[in-house]
Amino acid sequence: MHLKHFTVAFGQQIFKAFGDESRVRILHLLWRNREMVVADLEQVLDFTQTKTSRQLAYLKNAGLVSVRRLDNWMFYSLKDEAAALVLQLLEFMARDPLLLRDQRNYQTLWSNRELAAYKLQNRHWTGGAHRRRPRSISSNSAS
Repeated sequence: MHLKHFTVAFGQQIFKAFGDESRVRILHLLWRNREMVVADLEQVLDFTQTKTSRQLAYLKNAGLVSVRRLDNWMFYSLKDEAAALVLQLLEFMARDPLLLRDQRNYQTLWSNRELAAYKLQNRHWTGGAHRRRPRSISSNSAS
C-alpha cells in the first residue's frame, strides 16, 4: 500500500488510532525506538498487560503496526506501509510533555535493564505489599 493511494477506510483507521491517547503514546514509542516488546511498553506507560495488548491488537488490525516473534517474545514496530503518514502526524506532537516523558522513561529502563526487571517483577506481584511478616516468638517475648 502506497501512502498516496490509501482508502477512506484506511484513513478512518489512522485517525481513530490517533484519537486515543494510549495508542498515540504506543505509536510514539515505536517511532522513537523502532521495535519494542509488550513488557517494555507496559512498564514505560504504566499500563496493564491486557490494556497494552488490546491497544497493540487495535493498531495491528488498523494496519499501523507489525509484529515479529522471536522465541517467546513478540516485537512490535511501525508497519512500513503506514510509517510515512504516522511519522508526519507524530512529528507535530514531538514536543508533547507526556510523550517526551515516556521516551525518557524508556531510555532510563533501557540503560538499566536490571532496574527494569526489578520494577516489572514487583509491579506484577499481587501479594500484600504492606503485609508484615509474622513475628517470631523470641521477638514477641522481648518486652
